[in-house]
Amino acid sequence: MTVADALYALLFVADAPLTVPELAAASGFDRPPVEGALRELQARLDESGPVQLVQLAGGYQLATRPEYASIIARLLQPQRQRLSRSLMEVLAVVAYKQPVTTSEIETVRGVDCSYAIRGLLERRLIKEGARRKTPGRPIEYVTTPEFLHQFKMNSLGELPPLQEGSLAMEAGYNEETK
Repeated sequence: MTVADALYALLFVADAPLTVPELAAASGFDRPPVEGALRELQARLDESGPVQLVQLAGGYQLATRPEYASIIARLLQPQRQRLSRSLMEVLAVVAYKQPVTTSEIETVRGVDCSYAIRGLLERRLIKEGARRKTPGRPIEYVTTPEFLHQFKMNSLGELPPLQEGSLAMEAGYNEETK
């Protein structure tokens, strides 16, 4: 059994991206051989076949190539889980301004956000972080690895920059406040 084959087997059964330390611990190999084997596996999969190795949400995952999406969809018949506009707005505020409290989100949106926050928590796109050390000790919300996975990002640094003159910029959310 080669290191690359061991990683291939681990990634095949994983239901979420695995980090290099997780792969090293599970395979019993040290970090440098794991990193080399990931490069080898990626090169091998890039040559041919329907599967590719993708870096996602801080880890690695096997995924089918986009050109196979239509036949896979016919088999699985996935139900699209669209986020409503209000959920997307709240999610954007959390992503750009995290950690953020409910009252800060409501200040930006101008409406009650409790329904949207519950919906995003249920979808595991955001989670409760620490409690702010201010009167009332409000909960701070942050995005989750599932958020990165759903939006095909490796880190929050891949969020698109806010446009000048946007409501978010006017509310004081800019690159320095991230």
